[in-house]
Amino acid sequence: MKGQNKKPYLDVTAGLIWKSGRVLIAKRPEGSNHEGFWEFPGGKQEKDENLKDCLEREIEEELGVKVKAVEELLTVEHEYGTKAVSLHVFNCTCLEGEPKCLQAQDIRWVEPAGLEKYIFLPPDEKVIEFLLRGREPSGA
Repeated sequence: MKGQNKKPYLDVTAGLIWKSGRVLIAKRPEGSNHEGFWEFPGGKQEKDENLKDCLEREIEEELGVKVKAVEELLTVEHEYGTKAVSLHVFNCTCLEGEPKCLQAQDIRWVEPAGLEKYIFLPPDEKVIEFLLRGREPSGA
């Protein structure tokens, strides 16, 4: 998707953090871009930052928990009206701490089958389709 159009292009990360077969989701805070939508925690890659470091930094900033981005599961390409994004989704291992709402409006642990009850942006909906096809990581 890079360079295909004149829209700003962003690499964005999202982490799948698992606990007892449920995945962590966060609600975007009021006043943020796409406020009120649910998402898998993560954020925008900074200049000269690799994707794993980006995800680990963003999750610590947003949720106060240290994670390790273990494996990249998929990349979702999406164009909004004003920008284009590549959402890089990683399976994560929690190393330290319990997630807290530092920047999110709300957080929830949800079984993959229950994710369809929440309103997500289109790139995250593709991640949910991936999970519902049975791609939940083993040992989660």
